[in-house]
Amino acid sequence: MKRNEYLAMLGFLLSTILLGGVSLAEEEQSIEVDPNRYEQYIQNFEHWDQKNAFPADGVLFMGSSSIRMWMTRESFPTLPVINRGFGGAHISDVNHFADRIVFPYKPRVIVFYAGDNDVARGKKADRVLADYITFVNTVHERLPDTKIVYLPIKPSIARWKHWPEMHKANAMIQELIDKDPKQYYVDTTAPMLHNENQVRKDIFLEDGLHLNSTGYELWTRELEPILTKLMTH
Repeated sequence: MKRNEYLAMLGFLLSTILLGGVSLAEEEQSIEVDPNRYEQYIQNFEHWDQKNAFPADGVLFMGSSSIRMWMTRESFPTLPVINRGFGGAHISDVNHFADRIVFPYKPRVIVFYAGDNDVARGKKADRVLADYITFVNTVHERLPDTKIVYLPIKPSIARWKHWPEMHKANAMIQELIDKDPKQYYVDTTAPMLHNENQVRKDIFLEDGLHLNSTGYELWTRELEPILTKLMTH
């Protein structure tokens, strides 16, 4: 990447990080959220796309801050990746902005991670499932050949009290995915746990919520084989 391209990307990332910053306390105030709080954030994506080319028929990483903070281009250097994660996002936010941050790219594969913030706000597993179904149906109505790879809601130190409901949501979504050949469930949660009752501490940043480089290396190892398969067949 040329120096001017690097600086432009750095400025873009910094602006989206500032706009997407939401504290844990703010995230857990109420169940429903207004997607319009991300309008400027989405406009940043659109402005970036107007000035820069994006890969055709690529892999679109979509979801909340666990996607936004993932250095996907470096993690998957041989794949045409696009990262459109935005911090604090609920699945309902992704659904609201799909016309602007999903369909323009016409991706061959979507890697989806969201639901973490939903449960932290008080949404139950069946609501997470319903919102995810809305996302899948919306995508396949417009992009019937696009494959969707679901990364399950992660166990974390900061939100361990929510893990039973998150685990329930994951199980419900996995049951759905197992019946659909266009969807794939990549279990990134199992290697994040020492056992069923203890989350690993070495894979998180100091906030106990977001992954560090070790955590992302773990996710990359789990995801890379399926992405390679889907992009080469």
